[in-house]
Amino acid sequence: MTDLVIGSGPSGVSVAMALLNRGRQVLMLDPGGRLEAPAQDRRDRLAALDPDTWSVDDEKTWQAPQFDTPPGQVRRFGSDFAMVPGAETLMTPDQIGLRASHATGGLSNLWGSAVLPNRAEDIADWPIGIEDLSPHYRAVAQFLPISGRQDALQALFPALSMQDRVPLAPSPQAQQMLQLLEHQKSDLSVLGTHAGLARLAVEPDCRYCGQCLHGCPWGYIYSAQKTLDDLRHHSAFQYHTGLARRFEEHADHVAITLDNGETLQATRVFVAAGVLETACLLLSSSPDPTTRLQLQDSQHFFLPSLHRWRTPRRPDQRPYHTLPQIFIELDDPEISPHLVHAQIYTWNEFYAHDLINSYGSKLPGSAPLWRRLARRLIVAQAFLHSAHSARINLTLAADGRLVPTVQANDETERVMGQATSRLAQVMKLAGLIPLTFARRPGDVGSSFHVGGSVPMAKTPSSRQSDILGRPKGLSRVHLVDASSLPSITATTITFSVMANAHRIGSLAP
Repeated sequence: MTDLVIGSGPSGVSVAMALLNRGRQVLMLDPGGRLEAPAQDRRDRLAALDPDTWSVDDEKTWQAPQFDTPPGQVRRFGSDFAMVPGAETLMTPDQIGLRASHATGGLSNLWGSAVLPNRAEDIADWPIGIEDLSPHYRAVAQFLPISGRQDALQALFPALSMQDRVPLAPSPQAQQMLQLLEHQKSDLSVLGTHAGLARLAVEPDCRYCGQCLHGCPWGYIYSAQKTLDDLRHHSAFQYHTGLARRFEEHADHVAITLDNGETLQATRVFVAAGVLETACLLLSSSPDPTTRLQLQDSQHFFLPSLHRWRTPRRPDQRPYHTLPQIFIELDDPEISPHLVHAQIYTWNEFYAHDLINSYGSKLPGSAPLWRRLARRLIVAQAFLHSAHSARINLTLAADGRLVPTVQANDETERVMGQATSRLAQVMKLAGLIPLTFARRPGDVGSSFHVGGSVPMAKTPSSRQSDILGRPKGLSRVHLVDASSLPSITATTITFSVMANAHRIGSLAP
């Protein structure tokens, strides 16, 4: 009998890699969603051309589907293949911004590519420490491309060495910001702030075509599909298409029932389906129909600023990329005992599009003004620790969907306000005018930094898991996605989820 991995996203491929390295037989199960042929054809046609030869129509055609994305959806490559519409998973999808994925590679097809390990102090209350995760960060970094360079962030995150990494070239605006912040080191230190170049899961062959938020035509932004393609060449690896609906653990195996009625058996099951699908699977398999799970969120917000200085060239002229450019870490116990993490985005097409749509109709003929303004706009996206964020209670409806209810956190507004003020001070040091009146909080769950519904504990009680991700009462089922994290740190989630999945796969009996 084999080990079954449910899900092919980042945690799924990471645990599979660890199991295969131990000589185990692995069967991976996922729903198998792929980019549809028409969208793939458009992608292939664009990728066959040099970006310098793209026409205006080529770019508009590629970008149009993303600009037309329905509320609550994230779209890439002109397709919704990577995200399940909210109403298919949730009874009231308007309550939270989180969505599930049935795609091969999961939500990594939509990933913004930001990579950071946890800081040791932020997981001091976990039943495992940074010393337990560090070797698995290194193992994951063997197959996960990570761009970046040694800078002021290295001391905060020693678990990820940036030595010998190839950095992506920052945009003209980001380069100017980095230079100004470098000259303000002492002032940043007084503000309890560290800044450096973003660490990104992007191949060094980046073409700097500026289409990152619409889908890289060449696939240089990492998706777990890439690792899955490598796993398929392993003689001990098999792949099966299907959606797991429930499981039942027996003395010597686990039986898994799929949505088509098919039953699979495995020695052990490693659940990497994503926090919503994992919750559905656990609640459907529970003998108690009143069971409730509680997801932990990382509240995020956007803070726009305008830069006062001139750039060497227009920011909307290639070469450039539109992924996060700079990471800023706020480390001040008066704001939070945990880091507040911020990602700086410089120019992208959405700025002008949103400004014109919001204000252009009120001032006919003003589109050129908004385009010029957009070229000076820089946006920080900041994240809070789950200790300062709302929680999402989940129960199972009769039709198999999840019923979410939001449990607000009294700390959120205070911490968000203090973090906004501190970020505004940092932006001023970089020669920006922070527009604090325009700060916009994200919907609960919309950061997609969500998990902890069955958190690991040294001595697990009900609705907790042990340090190998096994929910109390189970011995052959391991939760390896974000569901088993004890808390959600403000820093980027995917890399730590992958490392923890690799750790569990390396240690499971």
